[in-house]
Amino acid sequence: MASLYGLVMNESIKMVKKKRLLVVLLILAAIIPMFTYAQMKVAQNNQKQFGTTDWRVEQRQKVRDYTQRLGSARLPEEWKQRLQVEVKLAQYYLDKDVNPASPNGVTFTVTFVQNAVGLFIPLMVMVIAADIVSGEHTSGTIKLLLTRPVPRWRVLLSKLITLILFTSVVVVATALLSYLISGLFFGYGGWDMPRLLGFSVTGTDVDFSRVRVVEQWFYLLLELGLVWFAAVAVAIMTMMISVLVRSTAAGMGIMLAVLISGTILTSMVSSWETAKYLFMVNLDLTDYLTGGLPPIKGMDLPFSLTVLSVWVALSILVSFAVFTKKDVLN
Repeated sequence: MASLYGLVMNESIKMVKKKRLLVVLLILAAIIPMFTYAQMKVAQNNQKQFGTTDWRVEQRQKVRDYTQRLGSARLPEEWKQRLQVEVKLAQYYLDKDVNPASPNGVTFTVTFVQNAVGLFIPLMVMVIAADIVSGEHTSGTIKLLLTRPVPRWRVLLSKLITLILFTSVVVVATALLSYLISGLFFGYGGWDMPRLLGFSVTGTDVDFSRVRVVEQWFYLLLELGLVWFAAVAVAIMTMMISVLVRSTAAGMGIMLAVLISGTILTSMVSSWETAKYLFMVNLDLTDYLTGGLPPIKGMDLPFSLTVLSVWVALSILVSFAVFTKKDVLN
């Protein structure tokens, strides 16, 4: 245990020295103010358009607009299903008198993290994970690392633990910076605001029987837990690629292509049912909290968690099998 702790500390020091985490934090610090400003402009434009800050007016207009669009014969059937779900959700929020997007720091954080889980956060995780093993080959330190009297599996385990720790830092930093920066514009309140939780969507039917009201701080914790799980899954699969491919650039290219293709597939594969077993289609775990229509019929939160868990288990098995047996010294 003591030797494992020393290995983890060593990997953590190397991770910090590579400054990739710093790059990720700087990207977050640059991107979040842009989204905060955009959100502020949206709120201002809505106020000008509706002449009031009452969220109910906006929701009622949303229901009317979506209902009108549903009457179009040129609208694809898949889009009609999504609009029908959105209409039912919007009407439910009106009936329960719950504002789904009150402007404050906590609400912005919830919304930003929800939108970032599918691609942005995985890309940030990929940045810090892509060279976790391949970087040792590039720098030549793999020979020095493996000449130590430590089993190879323990070396890779220390890298895995370090990767999970730094992935957790990325998720927490994303939420913390979102709250701190957006709070400057919208205020730091909203922790005890009501949020609706427990929507179940099947086709165009929305089941409200399990919906309950929770405070927003609890909702945010649930959301961050799901985001953390998705981010760790991406990190572990990136580590597998780093074990299999000695070139860091090639590894990053592979993961970049996979993650972007997942974003494209999510909006295009509704009729390809077997695609629901691909890990990148299951990354948007937070959509299940809001009652979003799943990209493929038959998907729900337990299903996506199971699919990601299987991919994680297989990635770990492949990583350890290859790393412990492959001739990494040549």
